[in-house]
Amino acid sequence: MASMRHDGLVSLFRNHPALAPELLQEQLGVALPDWSEARVESSEFTQVVPTEYRADLVVLLLNGKPVFAIVVEVQLSRDEDKRKSWPLYLTSLRSQVDCPTALLVVAPDPSIARWCARPIDMGHPGFVLRPLVAGPDAIPRILGPQEAGKDPELAVLSAMAHGHEEELTTALMEAVISSARGLDDERFSFYVDLTLSMMSGSARRALEAMMQSGSYQYQSELVRKLLAQGREQGREQGQQEGRLEGERRALLKVLDARGLVVNDAARRKLLACTDLEQMEHWLHDAVVVNSVQELFKRKPGSKPTTRAADKQNRSAKPSRSRSKQ
Repeated sequence: MASMRHDGLVSLFRNHPALAPELLQEQLGVALPDWSEARVESSEFTQVVPTEYRADLVVLLLNGKPVFAIVVEVQLSRDEDKRKSWPLYLTSLRSQVDCPTALLVVAPDPSIARWCARPIDMGHPGFVLRPLVAGPDAIPRILGPQEAGKDPELAVLSAMAHGHEEELTTALMEAVISSARGLDDERFSFYVDLTLSMMSGSARRALEAMMQSGSYQYQSELVRKLLAQGREQGREQGQQEGRLEGERRALLKVLDARGLVVNDAARRKLLACTDLEQMEHWLHDAVVVNSVQELFKRKPGSKPTTRAADKQNRSAKPSRSRSKQ
């Protein structure tokens, strides 16, 4: 399930397609051919078999004709199935546009960035895909109005990658607001809201205190309103995370009580899940499945397996007392 954070990051590249080649050239050192236009292309890849694959975004560089294509993928958690699709994206896109292609993975979390950067060995001699990853180390710190200039998308990306560093909160937010001031209200609000959603509660409180002190350079009623909304969203997010942690602990206890083995891979999948509804479904199904692997394969609302159902039915039948005739 897509999140505001994921969709927000994709929107940065959709709103400003040149952001993708800028990251490749200036931050990752990739040599690109001369180009005069960057535009968003279809991100759907359909095979002969009826299976559709969709990348987050495709940016096509043109210089009279297509000269380079970039598959942009936003990755916020480990997803092996998604990772397996990356080579398909590149080969399918190259066949469509008939020019060199590259994979740019945007991963603001450092541990996820390291995971994304692992080479993908295709088995064919010399055919190894090494994803180009824009993690925190490759995303510059845009601090203050002077550094931000007129590149709000890069400023927002910077704030999302480095917003956990509370000492940078003020400068990161100033860069976002300064660079986005010329945008329409809807887009301006979206960028500020997206930046606020990434900050910790203490960082938002520090920013609010600074604004209330009257020393904030870019005060406006709109920003104050967005900050108040961000504070409320932070409280709701905290409540959501608390419920999610409670469901996760209950699920692990049920699996342990039933003697079902939770290996390292399964535990990582449970810990990485941020979908409360999914966690609730897993907890509901944990009492009837025969293994953790079966738990992950079940769809919401599916019936127990025959073995589990038989066991459940036997336990539900009332015992009959024998009476002498």
